[in-house]
Order: sequence, then structure tokens, then C-alpha cells
Amino acid sequence: MKENVRFKGAHYAKVAWRNLRKNKFFSAINIIGLAIGIAACIIIMIFVFYEKSFDSLHTKNIYRLDEVQKFEGMVAPQNVALSMYPMGPTLKQEFPEVLNFTRVRQNEKFDFNYQDKKVFLPKICWVDSTFLQMFDFRLTSGDRATALQKPNSVILTKESAAKIFGKENPMGKTVVHYIGDTTNFTVTGIMEDVPENSHLQFDALMSFSTFARPQFMENWGGNWLVTYFELAPNTNIAAMSKKFPDYLKRHMQNDNWKHYELFLQSLKDVHASSTSITHDYLNYQKFDKTYTYVFSIIALIILIIACINFMNLSTARSAERAKEVGIRKTIGANRWQLAVQFIGESILLSLIAMLLAVGLVKLFLPFVVQLSQRELRFPFFTDPKLFLSILGGSMLVGIVAGIYPAIYLSSFKPVKVLKGSIAAPGKNKWTLRDVLVIGQFTGAVFLIIATVFAVRQLRFMQGKDVGFNRDQVMILPLDRASSAKYEAIKQDLLQNTLVKSVTGSQQRLGNNLHQTGVTFHGNGPARDLTSSQVVVDPDYLTLYQIPIIAGKNFTKDYASENGKAYIVNEELAKELLKDGPKASYESLIGKHFGFGGMDSAGYIAGVAKDFNFNSLHYKIETLCMLNQKDWGFGEMSVRINGAKASDAIAYIGSIWKKNVSDHPFEYTFLDDHFNEMYRADNQVSKVVGVLAVLAIIISCLGLFGLASYAAERRIKEIGIRKVLGASVQNIVGMLSGDFLKLVIISNIIAWPLAWLAIHRWLQDFAYRTDISWWVFITAGIVALIIALGTVSFQAIKAAAANPVKSLKTE
Repeated sequence: MKENVRFKGAHYAKVAWRNLRKNKFFSAINIIGLAIGIAACIIIMIFVFYEKSFDSLHTKNIYRLDEVQKFEGMVAPQNVALSMYPMGPTLKQEFPEVLNFTRVRQNEKFDFNYQDKKVFLPKICWVDSTFLQMFDFRLTSGDRATALQKPNSVILTKESAAKIFGKENPMGKTVVHYIGDTTNFTVTGIMEDVPENSHLQFDALMSFSTFARPQFMENWGGNWLVTYFELAPNTNIAAMSKKFPDYLKRHMQNDNWKHYELFLQSLKDVHASSTSITHDYLNYQKFDKTYTYVFSIIALIILIIACINFMNLSTARSAERAKEVGIRKTIGANRWQLAVQFIGESILLSLIAMLLAVGLVKLFLPFVVQLSQRELRFPFFTDPKLFLSILGGSMLVGIVAGIYPAIYLSSFKPVKVLKGSIAAPGKNKWTLRDVLVIGQFTGAVFLIIATVFAVRQLRFMQGKDVGFNRDQVMILPLDRASSAKYEAIKQDLLQNTLVKSVTGSQQRLGNNLHQTGVTFHGNGPARDLTSSQVVVDPDYLTLYQIPIIAGKNFTKDYASENGKAYIVNEELAKELLKDGPKASYESLIGKHFGFGGMDSAGYIAGVAKDFNFNSLHYKIETLCMLNQKDWGFGEMSVRINGAKASDAIAYIGSIWKKNVSDHPFEYTFLDDHFNEMYRADNQVSKVVGVLAVLAIIISCLGLFGLASYAAERRIKEIGIRKVLGASVQNIVGMLSGDFLKLVIISNIIAWPLAWLAIHRWLQDFAYRTDISWWVFITAGIVALIIALGTVSFQAIKAAAANPVKSLKTE
């Protein structure tokens, strides 16, 4: 009786379920492997989609204006996310492609006073009145076209409004800010809180016109804000950029325009394509999009490894399904029907794996949220698009994983199958199964090596001698009011042995320090250069233990120095000596030096040993330090007694409250700040490490299944060998040898691929760890040990079995 040609879905589903229950062990291996692979893909895709969603709220064709600065004195040209005040209006006036512009300047820790309440907002932005005409942040009250037109206007986020006014209606009310004199601001709008996936983050918007002055339009050369443009649709960015040099030449005096290049960056690229851009202060959670591609590829590799497991185990157990195929073909089933049935079984396994994967995602997503510091969500049951995408993706995985086994199993000839004569590969003949195992472990070994080097580079950066001591240093941010109390706070702090030393500076180590033009009068003509600069107090080099290698440190007799003493780093000293006669650093001491056009009385007092004041992604730049306390400080550095850290923090808090009672006591440790600098690198190393472990687990699951089947298939041979005197070691070696050979080949393939990838990745760091050969060997040995342990478990079990049982007739 011929089998009905029509597709019998219910019948095939019943058969598939029966086979799954019959082979619980191998089905479990397949399901667990697929579930891990699918879960890894889902989590990575959640992260990738979140990254790609940055600034997606905005619908207009917005670009950010950036600069390439290339001045004498710089180690290398720098891409900066800053621009000049006049650039917005003049570019709009002269370039028809520009439809609108807005400028943004940020302040941190900005205080507002309402009645008897003082509230400090973490971040506020001064913006042009056009800001809300370009950006689509949601306004709930007020007119987005006019809310920022008048000076002293402020738009608050809902959260900020609640902090200041509680349940009162804020619209039209006045808040007070103290900038020397009392300044009143009128609330002209309320907006939704800024979403997490916005590179611009702020708690309030302030009208730029509050402090802007007409003379600012002459400030060509001062880069202190960020400019955004709305461009006409289909603007040719390359053609527009070619006109920038002439634009700069028209507006900048002398040949100053030659030191700048302008380039435009699409809003959608600001968050993910700004790794090479410094002074990028308005870029929340900046992340290199290259890493999102890397994560996606690795997750795909893991899913492929899981699919390989399915193919290998399905084809390995072909003998068990052979008789079924022979009988089905004999009674009339065609190859297509059999293939559909086997693919259906694969899809069933994949769907079960999907359900397990969803549970794994729900379980581990909080860990990923903590690691990534992002608001990642998984609305699987509430988002139809997500549900259908994962369902469709899982079915596709089932089809891809099952298509080869389906073709292979359905190809058996009934006559040969029923005679029990399925051709087995020869002893030295390679099978697709061997190739797939090699592919699995090549990916796993590659990821092990990548993880080791990612961790080594991170530890190298965190542990490298950066030229100063940041251990047990607390950083206290200062504003105008607290900076005015700096000397009083410092003297009070030094009265207690819990505090070892105190210093102040305008900027923090580990940040992009401000750059300025300087003039040097050596033995020849005056030279104009550009250098990083930081204002410090006399104890700065002492607290950070930065050695002076020529000249002297700042003196505490400020009057004798008149604030004109400069200390330069080695990099700047080398630059100053470059064009003159060969001389030591001592020859620079006393030479005239200072801000271009300002400090004719300035001089070099000392040369400090180079130190990495920025991330190790960048080389040490030229730097000058000056003791100019009248300019105020942006923060206070306090080195404490680490053995009594909690007591020291409490004491510092009490001194702060005594001197600045109406300002909150806030601090961070400098070590934590540097760790935050390398947050993205730390995330990458951990994610790659986790994915490497998953790749190994899935590969070992497949190897475990194949070893189990190999031992089962050769059970009679093992029994005979034991009867003839073979030891357990002989049996284990026989069963393990073929698998270990495949793992060795995997290492040979993975090593050069890993070297190329690691070499390319390390080029992004100015200071990097060595690519040590022993890491590759160690990774290979680890993979071999893991594989040997996986295979040996089954091999020992088979070798230790009683041969009498295995030699019984069926």
C-alpha cells in the first residue's frame, strides 16, 4: 500500500516527537546547544539594536560639525568635536545646503533656587532658540518655536521640574541662579525626560542669548561649543566639504585657516563612529560600532557552531534511521517527503530550543544590563514584531541545521539499507562531519585567544605606570562658589592625618585637557605652538608624585612668581628644543614662555617627566602647567590614608559641609574615573570572554555527543579488544585519537586568523601589550585538554564496561 503523497503534517509531527523522546540524550544535547546559541544571538541582537537606536528619535537631516586641528607642537593632528561660535551663523548664510543650525554648550552641577529650596542639576545645556526646531525631543508644555527665544529662558525636563517645584505647575515661574550676581530664569517649557539612547543628555535647556554677545562673532579660533546643522535632503556632503577650506580662508586672519579642517558627521554616526574624536564631551555612552559588528559576528559563529552540532549528531546516527528510510521508500515514500519530515524534526527541536533560549535570556539579561550599563529590554511576549522575528529566526535555524541531514538521510538506497550495507568512510577518508568539527573548534580557539588578548590589553592599560600616582586620590568637583572657598577647605583638610595632601586643578587627569596657543622665546626667533594646558596649585606635582627632571617645582610664594611660572612636560620640552641647537632640558629654564599674545613675562620654571594625562588609546601630548590660582579651580584632589578610607571620607565630608553648607558633598576616586575611561574596553573583553565560553560549551556538547555515539557504535570492537588484552588506556587512545587530531588541525587554522585580528585590533591603542606566541600555544593546549576531557569521559566509560555484555548476540 503506497504512502499518501500529500504532506501529512500531523503524522510527521507525531513521528518527530516520538524520535525526540526515543533519543532523549542526543535530543537534549541538540536542544541545549541550540538554546545557548539562540540565546547568545538574541542578547547580542538586543544590544546591537539598542546601539543602532541612538538618536533615532530625530527625523531631520542633522549633522555635527567637527574639526581636524593640526598645530605646531601637536604630536599628531586631532579630530575634535568642537567648533567656533561664528561658524553656525556664517555657514548658514554662505552655504545654501544649510537650512538651520544650533549651538550647544554644557555646564555640570548647575544650581537653581526656588523659594527656600536649592536644587543642583547634573547637566544643563545652553542652546540656540532653534534647538527644538531641529531636534525632536518631546515638549509637553510650551511652544517649541519660541520657548528659547528670549534671554533667561529655561526648559526643564519632567524630572528636573519635579525636583524643583514638586507638584506645582512650573510654567511661567522664576528660578534663581547665582553667577556672581543673582540671575533670574523664567520656565518657558517642560519636556519629556531625555531618553537613554540619546547622545545628548541634559536636565534643562537654557537660552544661549542669555550670555551671548555681538563680539562673540569675532571669536575665530576659539573652540568651546558644539554646532549642529540641518542640511537640505540629498545634500552632497563630499561636495560641500570641498568648499570648507575657502570658507575658512575668508574668515580667519593670516594663515590660521591652514591649521584647521572641517568635516561633517551625520547624527546617526555621532554615538557609534566617534572613537577617534577627542574633546567629545557631549556624547553619552560613546561606543565603537566596530565592536557591535564584532559581537554580531561572534554571536553568529556561536549559532553556526550549534547548528553544526545538530548536523553532526544527526548524520552520525544515520544508521539508526537508515532502516526507517528503507522501509518508507519501499512502501512508496519519495525523497522529498522524507526530507520534509527530517527538516520538520529539526524545526521542532529548534522551537523547543527557542523556548529554552527565551528563558535563558530572561535569566541572564540583568547581568548583561549591569555589564553594559544600558537599559536593555526583552519584551518577547508584548512586542509582536520581536516575537515573530525570533519565531521566524528559530524556524530558519531549524531549516538550516536540518537541511544537510535531511538530504543525507533521504538519499539512502532501500536495497542497500535493508541489507545493512551503508557505506562507511574509509580509515583515512575525510567526512563533512570532520570538517564541521574542525570549524567548531577553530571558532572556539579563535575566541579563547581573542579573550586572552582583550583581557591582557585591559590589564596592561589599567596597570601600566602612567607617570603619576593615582592611588587613594579623591576628586571633589568645584563650582564657582566652592572654588572661592578652596584655600579654606584645603587648610582645614590638612589639619587631620587622615588627609595626606591636597591640590587643585582646573581639569581632571584622564580627560582631554584644554589646548591653547603658546609662544616660546628661545635663542632664536619666537615660535608659536599649540599645547595642552592645565591650571594647578603648587602642590599638584607633589600630590601626584610627578618628578621634576630639570629646574624646579612651583613655589608657594605666589607673589614672587606672579602666576607667570610654567612647568612643561618632556614632550613639549623636546618640541621646544627641536629647531635649536642640541641642548639639555636645563637650557630651557628661565626662557620666556606663555600664552600667545598674553604672557610676555611668563617663563619656564621646570620640566616634568612625561605622564599619561589621557587614555592610553592616545600618545602623550605636549603639556604646560601653570600656577594661576586667581583663575579658580574646577576640582580638588585629596590623597587620603587608605587604611582609614571610611573615616577619611567622613572627615572630608564634614569639612566640606562646614565651608560650603549649601552645596552637596560629591566625590569620586580617580581610580574609578580611569576605570570608567576603559569601560568600553572592559565590556568588550567580558563579552568576548563570555561568548568564548559559550562557544567552548557548545563545541564540547557536540564532541560529547559524537564521542558517545562513536563508543556506542564500536562497542563490540571494544569488547573484542579487551578480551584480546587491550588496556583501558589503549581503548581511550583509540577513541580519542581521531577527535584530538581534528582539534589540533583547528588550532593550526585558528592561530594565524587570531594573530591577524589581534594585530589589527591593537593598532587602535597608542600603548599596547605584546602579541606573545605562548598565548596561542596555551589556548591550543586548553582546547586540547577540554576536548580530551570531553571525549575521555565517554571513552573511559566504554573501556571500563564488561566485555561479556557487549559481545552478547543481539
